[in-house]
Amino acid sequence: MAEFNKDDYLNDLPDADDFADKTAASAPAGSAPADGTAPADGQVAPGAGDAGDGSETGASVPADGDAQTEQDAAAGADSGDKSQSESGSEPAEDTLTPLGKAKQEAAEYLEALQRERAEFINYRNRAAKEQERFRQHGIIDVLTALLPALDDIDRIREHSEMDDSFKAVSAKIDKAFEKFGVEKFGEKGEDFDPTRHDAILHKPDPTADKEIVDTVVEAGYRIGDRVIRAARVVVASPQA
Repeated sequence: MAEFNKDDYLNDLPDADDFADKTAASAPAGSAPADGTAPADGQVAPGAGDAGDGSETGASVPADGDAQTEQDAAAGADSGDKSQSESGSEPAEDTLTPLGKAKQEAAEYLEALQRERAEFINYRNRAAKEQERFRQHGIIDVLTALLPALDDIDRIREHSEMDDSFKAVSAKIDKAFEKFGVEKFGEKGEDFDPTRHDAILHKPDPTADKEIVDTVVEAGYRIGDRVIRAARVVVASPQA
């Protein structure tokens, strides 16, 4: 949907004064005599120049003061029309035609509707982010409460033989956490990373050329890039 500009829309509305001026300009400048003939140039209509004493006079000429007044009034009207067209401001409500007033009202309603739509979209995005954040907090709370039991399962898996039923239960728990985006990490032989591993012991290793994980005491868990618990490991370090 294209962006709506109320100011550009209202500047194109018809003005009542301009409409009246155009109507007056399209009308005839003067009415013709009843007989359909117009007086010739330099002549006066019969009776127009007759004086009370019967003497004849020429065509009447306006006084100098009256001519100057008419010129000033015309200049003022032209300057007023020019200033109104150059201002570019929103037309006053009393100068609009009925159609212009209806368009102005429609433009105001459309602008208000677009503002409400933008506010609703922002609210919907904020609500979606908050919902995802609350969802992750719930998963983290459940995972934190089950960490001791998960550590016991890992110890049993590493130091003793697990029967088939216990293996099935352990596999279901791992799949349930994977469904919610929980990832388990920490393996023997991987590079030591202080941001993911919590080293509880460093032991020299003559065969190591860099720090690597030698023993995983407790596995680490994370959701996406967020580490819920760092893996507690023993690190084999190269000898100095």
